[in-house]
Amino acid sequence: MTIRLYDTSARQIRDFTPLLPGCVSIYLCGATVQAAPHIGHIRSGLNFDIMRRWFEYRGYDVTFVRNVTDIDDKIIKKSAEQNRPWWSIGYENERAFNDGYDALGCLPPTYEPRATGHITEMVEMMRGLIERGHAYEADGNIYFDVRSFEGYLELSNQELDNLLQPESEGETGKRDPRDFAMWKAAKPGEPSWETPWGRGRPGWHLECSAMAHKYLGEAFDIHGGGIDLIFPHHENEIAQAKAFGDEFAKYWVHNAWVTMSGEKMSKSLGNSVLVSEMVKRWRPIVLRYYLGTPHYRSMIEYSEEALREAESAFARIEGFVQRVVEKAGGPVDAAPEVPPAFAEAMDDDLGVPQALAIVHTTVRQGNSALAADDKEAAVARLAEVRAMLGVLGLDPLDEHWAGETGRGQDLHGVVDTLVRLVLQQREAARARKDWATADAIRDQLQQTGLVIEDGPDGPRWTLGAR
Repeated sequence: MTIRLYDTSARQIRDFTPLLPGCVSIYLCGATVQAAPHIGHIRSGLNFDIMRRWFEYRGYDVTFVRNVTDIDDKIIKKSAEQNRPWWSIGYENERAFNDGYDALGCLPPTYEPRATGHITEMVEMMRGLIERGHAYEADGNIYFDVRSFEGYLELSNQELDNLLQPESEGETGKRDPRDFAMWKAAKPGEPSWETPWGRGRPGWHLECSAMAHKYLGEAFDIHGGGIDLIFPHHENEIAQAKAFGDEFAKYWVHNAWVTMSGEKMSKSLGNSVLVSEMVKRWRPIVLRYYLGTPHYRSMIEYSEEALREAESAFARIEGFVQRVVEKAGGPVDAAPEVPPAFAEAMDDDLGVPQALAIVHTTVRQGNSALAADDKEAAVARLAEVRAMLGVLGLDPLDEHWAGETGRGQDLHGVVDTLVRLVLQQREAARARKDWATADAIRDQLQQTGLVIEDGPDGPRWTLGAR
């Protein structure tokens, strides 16, 4: 068994070999909490949640660090616009992100450090870089000298002579316009912290280098994030960390975007879809299926139609699970191992689409067993399906999703009683061979979003796709 991952730095799929046998260390660039999350933000956390679950299934002890950037230019700008403290905006949106992760079934990280809680570590790193000749102070700012680090831009595969380094207001005194700010001198009315070079605040890139060093040490296995972070953020992280003396990340794994009309989902484009609103319209488990089942390196083009297709596909899985549980007369435990074809797909760069095909094939086999009244085979297939869904965080019988399946589960008994009364009228019509009335009742129920299935034990209803 060898897990293989696409390593951005190598530009190829590589066999994964952990630094410490039996253990995996992962650092994921988490939320910048200037606003509430849209589904594009949550996709990254969800993709790496599936990665973590697969490593754990394969027997690894996983340390998963997902940071919170709670101070940056955007947060300060929002603070001024809303006349609110920067920390109030940050905390409110940090909670919104965590609510989104929780709603979609992401496991909590091992550590979730905030940038502002690690100023001491940042000062220590800057001091070391200045001493080694890789950084310098100018006008209260601390800059990284990109020409001092030989491996700069290897991750993003750029040429230094062609580089345009993003910068913000107040970055004065640079020796080279391509140098980037690690620390920004204090401005009136902005948050600041004391350092040997005067008061100021951290730059975005420095935060992650310092936090990764603190929680994962000089070397760790995997650094993750969205493809938009490759440059400048991850490139600058590498420069800081390695110039400081760290080996830093062994593998770089990046997820693709959620797009709308071919553009990255972004608040600045006005095309974002907030998680807090989406979970009111769609069941969270369906959102997880929609965002988590495409390959992590493929773009997801957002549309209502695509979500309806995801809802319908998951309904087929969920319907099978419910039917077998009813047939078995109680819960069916997950199998101790997933099918070999599922494992092979997951080992190959987390091939969730191929793995999901095995889930649907197994569901079809289970439905055939149900049709043949083969209870033993149906139960065996459900055990396999539960094992696979558990890895993907999509098992509808998992306690996380308890009570979620109908997004109104407390009314299920009432609805069931009312529907059964109508179905009894349909059965009476069928008994007297009044097929027109029976079909009309079925059609009316289907128009409300219910699916009626006739089986050897009588009719049953389920919620269909909207």
